[in-house]
Amino acid sequence: MRIKSLHLKNFRNYVDEEIRFDGALNVLYGRNAQGKTNCAEAVFYLCTGVSPRAKKDRQMIRTGETCAEISACAENRYGEIFLEAKIYENRREIRINGNKISRNADLLGNINGVFFSPGELRLVQDGPEERRRFLNVSISQMSKNYYTALVRYNKILEQRNKLLKERDVSLVLETLPVWDAQLSRYAAELIERRENYIEMLSPLAARKHLFLTDGAEQLEILAEKHYGKDRQEIELRLSREFENNYEKDLRLGFTSVGPHRDDLKILIDKEEARVYGSQGQTRTAALAIKLAEVEIFKEISGEYPILILDDVMSELDLPRRRKLLTQLDGVQTILTCTHTEKVLFGKTVNKIRIAGGKVKN
Repeated sequence: MRIKSLHLKNFRNYVDEEIRFDGALNVLYGRNAQGKTNCAEAVFYLCTGVSPRAKKDRQMIRTGETCAEISACAENRYGEIFLEAKIYENRREIRINGNKISRNADLLGNINGVFFSPGELRLVQDGPEERRRFLNVSISQMSKNYYTALVRYNKILEQRNKLLKERDVSLVLETLPVWDAQLSRYAAELIERRENYIEMLSPLAARKHLFLTDGAEQLEILAEKHYGKDRQEIELRLSREFENNYEKDLRLGFTSVGPHRDDLKILIDKEEARVYGSQGQTRTAALAIKLAEVEIFKEISGEYPILILDDVMSELDLPRRRKLLTQLDGVQTILTCTHTEKVLFGKTVNKIRIAGGKVKN
């Protein structure tokens, strides 16, 4: 799985530019604020339909323009694929091989991507929302069923939360079981798939972490909560939890339990990394998790995803930079940095200099 070329038009600081990639390591280099990260963002957007940086799509439109365009010629095990995204102020159009798609689910899985930048430390350091986001984005690329269940769960959750704000308590209590039956069904699918993913992720991340730290520290990843051994048991327990929390939910005005509230535990030497980890420890843990994610994609889909490493080298010492590069064999990688180091990269990589939103020879 790889991307061959990327065309950007009125995207961020790019006016109209094409970037060509090799199948191995591609190093985008140049001074800060020239457009390297924008390029990395565009690639991930075509993988997932979401930006790793912008909360609103319109933020990616070049100042003064009304539409941004991203397109790419890519390749997966089924052959060549052409992806296009046109982003307007309040809508977007996505096409696959010229055919317009109406659901983001149809974009997922065509080309998979793993994105890592210094900002990804949020995965370890911030609250549960960041870890749920990581699980949702990663699993959705591998499972359209998961993504569909997530969309439906969130819609039903929104309706349930609106109901909880009603003043007629008797009406609320009469109606809640109807919403809960649907919510429990989709929630059970989300939880089961997350638990299976975490079971794969934890040992892989532990091995990557041992490698990066020369065996000095042990990383462990656990689901904060275990609901049951199968989907039926999970659904039953959730139904009971929703019912047992009626009084609390009515008081709060929102649904206080369910997969939208769950969290991951990330432990380093049995201590919670979010609380006790240093900046260096959390950085290494987050990188190990992302490298493990790459291996999960390979195991499930049969192909490595595109690995996007944005400004990672500046955050690592030289020994860990070298260790990281040994993990990239067979993986198309797009790496951004301020300068290329001959001692590190050698002469075999595809070096692309970016200046002012343009590719410079």
